[in-house]
Amino acid sequence: MAPLLALSRAIDFVNLKIGLAARWLILVAVLISAANAIIRKAFSVSSNSWLEAQWFLFGAVFMLCASYTLMRNGHIRIDVVVSHFSKRTRDWIDVFGHVFFLLPFCLLMIVDSWPFFLRSWEQNEQSLNAGGLPLWPAKFLVPAGFFLLALQGVSELIKRIAVIRGEIPEPYESGEGAH
Repeated sequence: MAPLLALSRAIDFVNLKIGLAARWLILVAVLISAANAIIRKAFSVSSNSWLEAQWFLFGAVFMLCASYTLMRNGHIRIDVVVSHFSKRTRDWIDVFGHVFFLLPFCLLMIVDSWPFFLRSWEQNEQSLNAGGLPLWPAKFLVPAGFFLLALQGVSELIKRIAVIRGEIPEPYESGEGAH
């Protein structure tokens, strides 16, 4: 199990770095939003590209930080029901959920969104709005985000099985998430 735990740590490291970097995009989006609002009010000038940049940045944060949020155990859970089960049962529910729901859904989203991105990239698809931005970078975020989420799902599955087998302590006891 040691090589798999090393893989899990590597996946966690990548998603930690991406999550910490991507969260700064919120600040960039807020600054763009504020500047755009000030310019619009002060000079009666507006720009579709600045509006689209805000949307793309918020989308980037959502897609790139989903895996970071999973790593930190921050996703919504059904604790009202599950909290009545034993720790071991909750661990098995996590394993079941990752294997039969999270990972297949991520795979489906990657398979379905990759051609969507690829067509956009090959055509250098542009927004239909005047002064709009290229669309392929935003469309790339969908398969990229689900790929990172699938990787993190594998990492969480490895950790959960290691916890069940007694090979590592519970990574979420403090409520802070992994590592």
